[in-house]
Amino acid sequence: MSTPETAGRLPVLAQAVAAPLTRAAIFLVATLNPGSENRATLRSLCGDLAALVRAVEFRDLEGGLSCVMGFGSDAWNRLFGPPRPAELHPFREIRAGARHAVSTPGDLLFHIRAKRMDLCFELATQLIARVGNAVSPVDEVQGFRYFDDRDLIGFVDGTENPRGAAVADVVLIGDEDTEFAGGSYVIVQKYLHDLGGWNALSTEAQERIIGRTKLSDIELDDSVKPTSAHNALTTIVEDGKEVKILRDNMPFGRPAHGEFGTYFIGYSRSPRTIEQMLENMFIGRPPGNYDRLLDFSHTVTGNLFFVPSATFLESVTEDQAVEDQTAAPEFSAAPAVAETSSSIPSVREGSLRIGSLRGDTRHE
Repeated sequence: MSTPETAGRLPVLAQAVAAPLTRAAIFLVATLNPGSENRATLRSLCGDLAALVRAVEFRDLEGGLSCVMGFGSDAWNRLFGPPRPAELHPFREIRAGARHAVSTPGDLLFHIRAKRMDLCFELATQLIARVGNAVSPVDEVQGFRYFDDRDLIGFVDGTENPRGAAVADVVLIGDEDTEFAGGSYVIVQKYLHDLGGWNALSTEAQERIIGRTKLSDIELDDSVKPTSAHNALTTIVEDGKEVKILRDNMPFGRPAHGEFGTYFIGYSRSPRTIEQMLENMFIGRPPGNYDRLLDFSHTVTGNLFFVPSATFLESVTEDQAVEDQTAAPEFSAAPAVAETSSSIPSVREGSLRIGSLRGDTRHE
């Protein structure tokens, strides 16, 4: 995605955050191992990622292969140092009664998408071969499209995604953080479902929990939709305008192990939008009026990553990796709890004016 040019500034090329939805995906989360040689390996990959994707993509130019690379808060300190993206911090876990949005280790995210799983598999294989022992894998999920874009609980997923020109304004940072214009934030969570309990509900009960009809995917009228419905709690309105995110969730599972899940992945120009959605779901709006879907689904992972622009990645060089940030600034990851939860500030508004690195070599 190319971002617009403004007076006196060159356009910045974003990563493939807004790539079209595909039939297959692989989500790789890893931690960065200690050592300057491992930091150098990861910085070298930053500059070469686009070429690696092109090499695999050339096997099927119609396959829609793409890869988004994101960095956790601690990894940013170790790989790049200051300046930091303005809103990058560790994922904030949430506890409310039996509901728990967990925070788990993760320095790096690779979100690989294609129409064919073999393309995703090949790129993941090449990436792991390239980074070698520089990272330790934490989680790997192979996602798939399930019939007519439904998740494993039987409902269509992603209906309210922005489309067309609106996508850039939803996912790409603009003047609010000019050092990192063209970047994005992404939150990932791995949900496991109690399908036995869910399928024991009537279709009408399921529809009231989700807030949509199951067969036709039509939103329930407000007169019959509970305020605890999933789509009601995940609708964020600021100054009379709905603030959207871009979802590319994928079903996954291992039937023989009784594992049925949804890999949630949401992109936004500010993590506060998704964080507010999660607070609404897990704590409730008002507190106690929580998302009843969580009676049948629980999280086993949770991470926040920053996705820099492709222009930024291509500017990174191997030979100037920063030293370990022993005195790196601390960022609170204290859990949000129902008793002490405070509202998340509203998302910054404004037109999308993308800057450039302007010859600044502090990242290199």
